[in-house]
Amino acid sequence: MTLYYSLVFCLLVFEMAVFMGLIVPLPFVVKRKLFTFISESPIVAKLQYGLKITFIFILILFIDSVNRVYRVQLELAAFGKEGGPIGAAALGADRMEVQARKFYSQRNMYLCGFTLFLSLILNRTYSMILEVLRLEEKVKLIEGDKKAGGKDSVRLAQAGDAGEIGRLKQELEAKDRDIENLKKQCEGLTREYHRLGDEVSGTKSDTPKKDM
Repeated sequence: MTLYYSLVFCLLVFEMAVFMGLIVPLPFVVKRKLFTFISESPIVAKLQYGLKITFIFILILFIDSVNRVYRVQLELAAFGKEGGPIGAAALGADRMEVQARKFYSQRNMYLCGFTLFLSLILNRTYSMILEVLRLEEKVKLIEGDKKAGGKDSVRLAQAGDAGEIGRLKQELEAKDRDIENLKKQCEGLTREYHRLGDEVSGTKSDTPKKDM
């Protein structure tokens, strides 16, 4: 197995572990805090962005593997027509080599296909669990549970994609820093303007008036 297909296999195992972690039964409070952390963590936001790019490359590998399987099927069909029976001795070695390439192409196709399919399942599972948590929170509020509500529930209700809030917070902090820098620059320019104004005023006042 080549390096990139080994990486695809590692990603598939990682997706399986994440899926098992999502479906593990946990107390409501623990699950709410966990999903709140996922929705606000900037690390998760960066990881999600990197995975989106990775899945694009996996999709390209999947299309390539499907194309390879199709070409190998055509080669096998050509062997069947030229060599007569499938078990012809003259074409046995060549046919086994084509069969081996067919096996590897199918393996790569299934590997990439299952990785892409599981990514869709994870996305849908996360959305469904998030919606269930929102509904459970509403039920607890209706029943008058004092522990329901609070900051975690508000954050959970606003959570969209994993890490979206964390990414937005980072952008907001960057905007705040830019505003502070602009304020400092504006204050410096204002002080310099007043200083130059004072110098000009002092120069005019020191200039003697001419006699009429």
